[in-house]
Amino acid sequence: MKECSAVHVRFQKRDKRPKSWLTRKLESSPTAKKWFLSFTNLLGYGSPKQLAGRRAFVLYEQIVAAAPDQYPQFWQKECHLPPTFQSWFTVTNLHIWLLTVRLRALPKEHGRHYIQALIDHYFLDIEDRIRAVLQPPSNPIPPYTFISPFYINPNTPKLSNPSSSSSSSSNDTSPKNKGRNRAPDRIVTRQMKIFKEQWAGLGLSFDLALVRGDAEMAGAVWRNLLGARGSRGIAYPTTDAADGQETNQTPIPFRRAVNLVGGEVVNVAKIDIEKEETKDDGSGVHDFPPSEIDKYVQYPELMFDIVSYIRRELVRLEKVSDHDIMSGDWQKLRFGPVKQK
Repeated sequence: MKECSAVHVRFQKRDKRPKSWLTRKLESSPTAKKWFLSFTNLLGYGSPKQLAGRRAFVLYEQIVAAAPDQYPQFWQKECHLPPTFQSWFTVTNLHIWLLTVRLRALPKEHGRHYIQALIDHYFLDIEDRIRAVLQPPSNPIPPYTFISPFYINPNTPKLSNPSSSSSSSSNDTSPKNKGRNRAPDRIVTRQMKIFKEQWAGLGLSFDLALVRGDAEMAGAVWRNLLGARGSRGIAYPTTDAADGQETNQTPIPFRRAVNLVGGEVVNVAKIDIEKEETKDDGSGVHDFPPSEIDKYVQYPELMFDIVSYIRRELVRLEKVSDHDIMSGDWQKLRFGPVKQK
């Protein structure tokens, strides 16, 4: 509950930003507000598409993007997802799908606009975060949404030593203190394609699971959220021939699950699967070593908890009215705890 309260306080602080001159003027004059709204409507700002775009940003920023920060202990400690951007993307992607399922039930003239706007905001935020991870700016700039404490940016510039004098710091022209350039668009584009494929893959697998049942849903959870750990077998401790005792010291090669379907970025026919499995992709999600094989025992219960959470949230979201989604109390959409006491 403390984690959820911290997120709520953060957004309350964001909502207390000072109002602009135009906002204060329109609030004080009904006539000016009427003429202003008429003018913006002529420009298309009052169209269903524009309204959906603005509302979807609120839903994305305060409901979906905040989901990983609400219960990080569950995702990082119980699901063993490391504090990386990939983990944040994975958890957020699940909640994007959950909200998208509800938005499909909106009236046709609104639903398509809301879904498209939600996905647009998601990937604009993804691109902004990718650039911040690959090449953080020397001088912090406002992010598209907010800086999430769920993951650690390994490339964040280190703060200068406060004990050093201002004159020496101003004259320091070492490479470490020079302003960093913008992240190469080629690398950003490649990463965006990878994340687009992951978004589409998760959506398709969970859509199928809605039809086929909880067993299929558990498989989708294992593949998309838990990294398909153990898909090629479990590495058990070996026995020392000298004393007959089990040992975990035998080096086990790093191994992770590889997408054998491929896509726009990776051509499966041209890669060495065995080599790719032992390559660290930076996500931090890989098979457990022999010393941690007990964690596999928790997987059935863990998948049960996540599947129950998904089913429970889908039912809850179904009960939220179209009015609350489009113009009412968006707080009703906030996701609940993954595990119920």
